[in-house]
Amino acid sequence: MSIIRREQPQDIPEVRQVNIRAFGQEQEALVIDQLRKNCNSILSLVALNDGKVVGHILFSPAVIEGRHGRLVGTGLAPLAVVPEYQRKGIGSELIQTGIARIREGGCPYIIVIGHPDYYTRFGFDQAGRFGICCEWGVPKEAFMILVLDRRAMNGITGVARYRQEWAEAMKL
Repeated sequence: MSIIRREQPQDIPEVRQVNIRAFGQEQEALVIDQLRKNCNSILSLVALNDGKVVGHILFSPAVIEGRHGRLVGTGLAPLAVVPEYQRKGIGSELIQTGIARIREGGCPYIIVIGHPDYYTRFGFDQAGRFGICCEWGVPKEAFMILVLDRRAMNGITGVARYRQEWAEAMKL
């Protein structure tokens, strides 16, 4: 079992390497760097094994905009575990811890783009079932939402948007 805790400044180089190794590219690491610089309301958690960062998850502000106006929530991206530690439950631990902390903060929802068989295990459902679509052309089954506050989400429909840093990275 891993130790899950908030990212600390000394973790940044290891977090960067975890993301590069997990995704085989720098794009996610670069977005994380930009979010750290531009956004003070992120939740960045690390998984430690033997004192070494082997996993990382980031939650940053997201909005749903529609006829109702605008409702701020959270976007989960990215979730990364170094290859040799994948399929050992570390990603699940990071997600569960992150969801619990986001829920404690009173956030109404979390959106994610990912594999439906994986994320539905944590309560995520297709966002389209709630009348919510992603700003990018991703397959509808891959765009999901976890509703944390049903009252706040009542009648909320529209387009979900991640932070601008993600939008800029999607153009690359």
